[in-house]
Amino acid sequence: MSIFRFRQFSMNNERSALKIGTDAVVLGSAMTILPSDSSMLDIGTGTGVIALMAAQRCPNAAIEAIDIDADSAAEAAGNFAASPWPSRLCARHTALREYTPSGRFDLIFSNPPYFESSLKNPDGRSATARHTDSLSYREICAFASENLNDEGRLSLILPVESERTLLRLAAGFGLYPFRLLRVQTTPKKQASRLVAEFSKKRQALQEQSLVLMDSDGSRSAEFSNLTKDFYL
Repeated sequence: MSIFRFRQFSMNNERSALKIGTDAVVLGSAMTILPSDSSMLDIGTGTGVIALMAAQRCPNAAIEAIDIDADSAAEAAGNFAASPWPSRLCARHTALREYTPSGRFDLIFSNPPYFESSLKNPDGRSATARHTDSLSYREICAFASENLNDEGRLSLILPVESERTLLRLAAGFGLYPFRLLRVQTTPKKQASRLVAEFSKKRQALQEQSLVLMDSDGSRSAEFSNLTKDFYL
């Protein structure tokens, strides 16, 4: 059995179609969470790692997590039950287009599929987890526009190449960027990932950068500081 251990929780990392990866840890550590947040939604939860990180960061929030893949939702549910916060976490097996929330959210977050035109993995579950056919940026933005509180936020991680497409789609649904965090693997490489955060109200845009590793391959000081409450 594959077990992934963080400081305050451990997780099975075996059944989910999308395994725990750096993208999820970056989003879980970096996305904006406010002390007043009480209701959150994780779209495409996979193992549930981002939802668990959010639960650790925000002790008063109730978090729903949905996934179109049955085994992923089941593994997330097991990870939630074994965590220190089982009463605040709920995993559901459902597609976003079939999901009806009971109320609005302070924060919606997702590490969504991002391959649009590349050759698909012959493993159907992996293809669903990684390709936008099953969950598009448009679908996420439309849902967030309808289901965020007036002060709510949408936080996503995606390839930097998709920035313009996402910003255009979000604007069409009345969602405006307030923070763009560009993520580089090393200091000499161009940014490959983007944490993009949106709200319903126009705000001053913060543009930031994050380098994950130093030139020698060790974890950078800024990434270590960002993840110090999670990584062992």
